[in-house]
Amino acid sequence: MLKIENLTAEIDGKQILNGLTLDVAAGEVHAIMGPNGAGKSTLSYVLGGRPGYEVTGGSVTFNGEDLLDMEPHERAAAGLFLGFQYPVEIPGVSNVQFLREALNSQRKQRGEEPLSGGEFLKLAKEKAGLLKLDMGMLKRNVNVGFSGGEKKRAEMVQMGILDPSFAVLDETDSGLDIDALRVVGEGINSIMRSPDKAVLLITHYQRLLEVVKPDRVSILAKGRIVRTGGPELATRLENEGYDAVMAEPA
Repeated sequence: MLKIENLTAEIDGKQILNGLTLDVAAGEVHAIMGPNGAGKSTLSYVLGGRPGYEVTGGSVTFNGEDLLDMEPHERAAAGLFLGFQYPVEIPGVSNVQFLREALNSQRKQRGEEPLSGGEFLKLAKEKAGLLKLDMGMLKRNVNVGFSGGEKKRAEMVQMGILDPSFAVLDETDSGLDIDALRVVGEGINSIMRSPDKAVLLITHYQRLLEVVKPDRVSILAKGRIVRTGGPELATRLENEGYDAVMAEPA
């Protein structure tokens, strides 16, 4: 579904990704782990098309199409979703207004009819229920006054409403307590666990992977994938640390 080959990228003239190669198949949850400064967030921003991140080499294909040739809104309409480590606040815009506009914009891009207000509210209520988020929260301004856990749950509701085929989730577990972590993890499973969907799950810790169980785990270090294995690799990283695991012969 997603194929990255020898990807290099820089920000402000500093190269961060150094020949990164990675495949994520449909139906797969692929976890990316790595030390601080490894390039994990840069990878997510490059895939999402964030301005300022310049691709200097390599290729990325998404369902056989050149992802790097698409504008950010085109990537979203094609089925790519980017979950931020720190979801932004948008004062003056309600979640309901924001999400309905986002969904119908994507539907228009795909040549589909927009949802009516009633149809949208029914969908929003269903997805909010999966994340145990009160509908009253969705009537408030986007993330304004939300706790860290509420922001992450609201973002997963957004993912459920937009219904992407591929989700890039950048440290979704950041700032979550134990209960919120389980709710968010189970929400990811409900929304994205499907033979025709896939998830690239970027995390520092194994705790989210105990709920959203990965099919494969890769270590990203110094802008490259240095090792890939099964779920047991995350357990080893948690117990032994990056230095010890990466010091072994591949």
